[in-house]
Amino acid sequence: MDLILWRHAEAQEPEGDMTDMERALTRRGDKQAARMAAWLDRQLPDGTRILCSPAVRTEQTVKALARKYRLHDELRPGASPEQLLELAGWPNAKAPVLIVGHQPTLGETISRLLQLGEPECSVKKGAVWWLRSRERDTLQQTVVVTVQTAELL
Repeated sequence: MDLILWRHAEAQEPEGDMTDMERALTRRGDKQAARMAAWLDRQLPDGTRILCSPAVRTEQTVKALARKYRLHDELRPGASPEQLLELAGWPNAKAPVLIVGHQPTLGETISRLLQLGEPECSVKKGAVWWLRSRERDTLQQTVVVTVQTAELL
């Protein structure tokens, strides 16, 4: 199975009585999301399930892709890697899954799947980590297919 983790693009800092869930993308964030969406649109297989946190900044990020997606409360800020992996169906889902979410959840999930020995790894705003589960010699493995940042596209 392919699990593609996309961190939301750059967002505004909270102002006034704005909640974390209401934070919108900056102009730079809009550009990051558009660049990454264009790349993803060329790479994603047909039938990819797209799941997104209900936060404004994540939904704005995924909308740049112009594909159908579903919002899931299990992906809100503060979600656990267990929630993310269960929702994705890791490692047995039949179709690839793209998840648009937040740090530290994405970094914690990557660290766990790659057995990095650290609680989390850093994921840049707007970046994509594409992971693949496979079986080799009866062992389940996680392979890094690619890591992309919007700035390098």
